[in-house]
Amino acid sequence: MNADAIRIERPATNSKLFAHTRWDAVPALAGFLHLAYFLGLFFLYPRAPLWVMLILGFVYALMVNANINGIGHNFIHNPFFRSKLLNRLFGVTQSIACCFSQTYYNAVHMQHHKGNADRPDENGETIDWISIYKHGHDGEPENPWSYVFLSFFRDDVGAIRRDLRKRRNGDLFWGNIELAAFATTLLVMFLFNWRYVLLYFLPFFYLGHCFSYLNGYYRHYGANPDKPIAWGVSSYGKIYNWLFFYNGYHAEHHFRPKVHWTKMEAFRQQITDLQKQEGVRTIRRAHMFGFLDPDLPKRKTGASVMPDTPLACHAEPTGSEARLP
Repeated sequence: MNADAIRIERPATNSKLFAHTRWDAVPALAGFLHLAYFLGLFFLYPRAPLWVMLILGFVYALMVNANINGIGHNFIHNPFFRSKLLNRLFGVTQSIACCFSQTYYNAVHMQHHKGNADRPDENGETIDWISIYKHGHDGEPENPWSYVFLSFFRDDVGAIRRDLRKRRNGDLFWGNIELAAFATTLLVMFLFNWRYVLLYFLPFFYLGHCFSYLNGYYRHYGANPDKPIAWGVSSYGKIYNWLFFYNGYHAEHHFRPKVHWTKMEAFRQQITDLQKQEGVRTIRRAHMFGFLDPDLPKRKTGASVMPDTPLACHAEPTGSEARLP
């Protein structure tokens, strides 16, 4: 099959609210549920036993991971609503729920698709700001421990702002609104209960973003940065993909980033033979548990890709999407 001949079926709807399909009501409602959960934690904290709050905090961390990689991710590539204002306001709710800026995330993710987890050039730089190779050595991926726990602190806010400013479409303004919205929310919570914010919420918030980077690592570890159809690693578990709105189909997503989540299964069936021909890597487990995959390749540095002990513990791009038929 010729990759250039692949046709992509796009969803269509006559809805006055949703831009692509009424099924986008599902991730939109999931986003609002996450916001309600985030606010509910604050009100439950002084009333519920500690063991209950620890469980709920861990669930919040998992929700941050699922939101970033499911709801927020699909919202970047295919905004849910016809109204630009509704999309902006939904971005604000996302930002409060996850305590980051959805629009700043948009900039980082678009850059990710421009580089597609590329290896460093002769100057040691990668196009993809979050490439697993960016802080690696000798052309090898970075150790997963450092990638998972340090990536949260590596964002170049100046570079993100410059990218948003170049767009000249209001993204920088709305990104700053989102930053102010979640910062103000946390400040109000801090003023009412500083222990909740410092001792309880922030550790689980950080853990959620570590989970997200863990997902991202194994979505590209073992992929081929030099083959567009093999830029990502896919995992096809049904429950996993229902919860993450088909972002488990990650090789397919990097090959054609604009494919809507409701069409991902059909798209995979269309290119299965080409994927086999090009050696697209798949894993049996959800990406978050990719280190447990029995066929996991070893890093050439001699270190295992994940220690034997379990881990405790985040465009339209000029890459593949610019070549959409």
